[in-house]
Amino acid sequence: MTVLPPRGLGGAPPRLEIDGPGAPPRSNGELVFAAPWESRAFGLAMALHDGGFFEWEAFRQQLIAAVARAEAAGGEFSYYRCWLEALQTLLDSSGVVDLVSVEERTAELACRPAGHDHRHDHDHDH
Repeated sequence: MTVLPPRGLGGAPPRLEIDGPGAPPRSNGELVFAAPWESRAFGLAMALHDGGFFEWEAFRQQLIAAVARAEAAGGEFSYYRCWLEALQTLLDSSGVVDLVSVEERTAELACRPAGHDHRHDHDHDH
């Protein structure tokens, strides 16, 4: 996988929308994550922005487009699947990460058997 160094674009911390197509799910004002991967995807985007890998507005536009595509497709809607799609598209289109390399590595990892990297020569009470 190819990862390029940051370009110093981060700038001010992003302001998350409260409503509208780019607004993340909230409950009583707090962000809501239905699964651990959602919070990781959220954190990854925030960290990459903070690191200067992309402008927040560019991500926001990708997110709005991903939400629109998902809503048009119908079916089960997942805001954070749209979030992840937007992040992947932005990182690929800006040359930060080569999406083909990511997909190849994903396929490689998916072929490994469960427990492949877990040693069994220790006590499991950890």
